[in-house]
Amino acid sequence: MQRHCRLDARAPSPQLGYGEEKDVSDTLSDDIDEIIVDPRTYGDEHAYHHAFDRLRREDSLHWAAPKHYRPFWAVTRHADIMAVELNATNFLNDPRQFLVTRADEDMLLEQTGSHKFAHNLVAMDDPEHRAFRALTSAWFGAKSVRALEHEIAALACETVDRMVEMGGTCDFATEIAAWFPLRTIMIVLGVPREDEPLMLQLSQKLFGSVGGVDGMAGMVEAFDAFNAYFGKITEERRRNPQSDVATILATATIDGEPIGEAERNAYYLIVAAAGHDTTSSSISGGLLALIQNPAEMVKLRADPSLIGNAVDEFIRWTSPVKHFFRTAATDCEVGGKAIRAGDNLMMCYPSGNRDASVFADPYAFRVDRADARKHLSFGYGPHLCLGNALAKLEIRLLFTEMLRRIDDFELAGSPQWVEASFVSGLKHLPIRYNIRECDA
Repeated sequence: MQRHCRLDARAPSPQLGYGEEKDVSDTLSDDIDEIIVDPRTYGDEHAYHHAFDRLRREDSLHWAAPKHYRPFWAVTRHADIMAVELNATNFLNDPRQFLVTRADEDMLLEQTGSHKFAHNLVAMDDPEHRAFRALTSAWFGAKSVRALEHEIAALACETVDRMVEMGGTCDFATEIAAWFPLRTIMIVLGVPREDEPLMLQLSQKLFGSVGGVDGMAGMVEAFDAFNAYFGKITEERRRNPQSDVATILATATIDGEPIGEAERNAYYLIVAAAGHDTTSSSISGGLLALIQNPAEMVKLRADPSLIGNAVDEFIRWTSPVKHFFRTAATDCEVGGKAIRAGDNLMMCYPSGNRDASVFADPYAFRVDRADARKHLSFGYGPHLCLGNALAKLEIRLLFTEMLRRIDDFELAGSPQWVEASFVSGLKHLPIRYNIRECDA
């Protein structure tokens, strides 16, 4: 039996949700599959875009069978990613959410006996996903987020105060961008500010381990530490309820029954870690793009009303979440190719965000880009990022305050990126800057 794309195939294994191995013959070089899974590719934006440009041109829905990994389709075009995202009935989040080796998958199964290890909103399908998302959807809705604007604006002011106190130099990625969204998430969860260093350490360890050079051992360790921490938070909130997300989760019920401990802890984790790391990457990546494109900095300073659109361009440009997986529930077709039930599909978001069929001159960074909001970084359909309105508000408020009070941003060293295939961004961004004389 052959697929439409002339790839030799054997029947997949729907029970596991993984397509089986198959011989691959295509027009791309023999090493393209290894490039896709290599964490170093994601620490070098030029290498990434070079490889995925080729895929979009030559084999936009590419069957990859790299060594040490279960095979999958690499979905590289914007339209095909959208088609998969919007069809949640046929493309399921369970059981595979992100790219890890066979050995690491086996380790996770051994740890938990199932994929419950990562059973958070990202891993759920309807009707379970709908029920769990509803627990906090109002809290993360536009009205509730607007109610936080004054508090987050004050936090942005405090953050720029810190830049002023640092005297004109800092590592923006580690000393500013890493802390501002973390402090916002701590407000949302309602957890003590003195615990911020622990939360930063755990979230960076969590996402740096998934698809990173050190494998999943770090993720397991971070997950266990998250569980222990939020177990204590849950007990405290049940004794002393507050108006925060931690209280919602500590006391949550579905169909009259309390949610399970594993699901509750995984929910805490997705709010605390995912809500921090992705926003941090967009902030540091957005500033680097402005430094490297000074005409766009001038444009944004001259017209502050562009800031909302610029935020979407920051997010398109950086694409902090590099991929998510879906598993086909039935035989179907995507991008003109036959997909079999049980096949896995890797949605490659940075690739979709550079698709020239959607974005005019996609490798140009433009704060006034008319199509910036078409980016895929928040996902689409039922799994649209729950915290997208909060993330955009945070970025807008911080950049508004920075551009009002800081001038002459420039690099003071070489930027460095995290090498991880799941969530990654700048690891270091050394900068110099001047303090502007402005009204308080």
